[in-house]
Amino acid sequence: MRTDDFQFELPEELIAQTPAPRREDARLFVHDTDANRSYHSTVSELASFLRSGDLLVFNDTRVRPLRLFGKRATGGVVEFLLVERMSAETGLWRALVNPARKLEPGERVALEGAECGLVMVERPVLEGGEKDAGWLVRWDLAEGTSEDEWIERLGRMPLPPYIRRPRGEADPHDADDRERYQTVYANEPGAVAAPTAGLHFTPELIAALNAAGVESTFVTLHVGEGTFQPVKVDELSEHRMHSERYRLTEGTVQAIERTRARGGRVVAIGTTSVRVLESCADESGALRAGEGSTDIFLFPGQSFRVVDVLFTNFHLPKSTLLMLVSAFAGRDRVLALYAEAVENSYRFFSYGDAMLITRRGGNGESREG
Repeated sequence: MRTDDFQFELPEELIAQTPAPRREDARLFVHDTDANRSYHSTVSELASFLRSGDLLVFNDTRVRPLRLFGKRATGGVVEFLLVERMSAETGLWRALVNPARKLEPGERVALEGAECGLVMVERPVLEGGEKDAGWLVRWDLAEGTSEDEWIERLGRMPLPPYIRRPRGEADPHDADDRERYQTVYANEPGAVAAPTAGLHFTPELIAALNAAGVESTFVTLHVGEGTFQPVKVDELSEHRMHSERYRLTEGTVQAIERTRARGGRVVAIGTTSVRVLESCADESGALRAGEGSTDIFLFPGQSFRVVDVLFTNFHLPKSTLLMLVSAFAGRDRVLALYAEAVENSYRFFSYGDAMLITRRGGNGESREG
């Protein structure tokens, strides 16, 4: 298949810039693939579309405010996204930097509103001699302070670029973004982007679902910077995903086995939960607990061995996330559903509305994509 096969038209006004007033107020587009029937509801009514005995699988990664702004000696604004601390010994971080080309090794960029800065150390070179879009940087700290202290004090949440926020100046949305661009159950720091399907859930909604017999469990997948990168090849078979760190516990494996034994369905909350579960399944669908890195890329024609129901946001055109959803429900069907969502003015992307897609599974039936 080709990347262009996953293009669709989206009016700019449907790209959500802020979340719904309450998390569970987001609209919910439900589609039953077996009956080929759709319903329009809200996330607060999710229990109406699930069954007692189903199992929700959440991703409990936690996003840190790793987006920082500084100024060069010339006055130019520089934006940093701290992607990964390389090691405590070297003090180096890998960062995405904008603009990357104008900076020089050894240059210090003063962080706004602080007595500290980031020093440009090295711009890595890729295979073939092309320079990476990022830099290796180190902190130049005020005496008696720590990196973590300044990150929490100065950092902003690493929102995707289609959510427009002021660049390098006071942001009136910052406090709200710190709360709303984070799931209520976030526990394991390590992500540079939120698992956005989970943003719709509140403790009260999860408790109501549990009271209705819908159980919950967790996986961890630390969403990496690859989630922001477009697919740059024409043929999907040539695309290589960035690796992301995951953990699947024995407790979650056992919860899924109990769900299958009672005829319940495994409901993945977001594509990140899907990627963990399908990465850890063998050909028969049996899961093995563990942790490591996954670069799994799911697109139409591939099998789903674990997930029966998918709860997810609406995704960007030609993105790997849209390809994953299309692998689950079929490309033509998903693009038709997206067209219906546009017609009904659903809000798209990270702060937008949600979909619930059900299909066979949970009772030993086919899980083929």
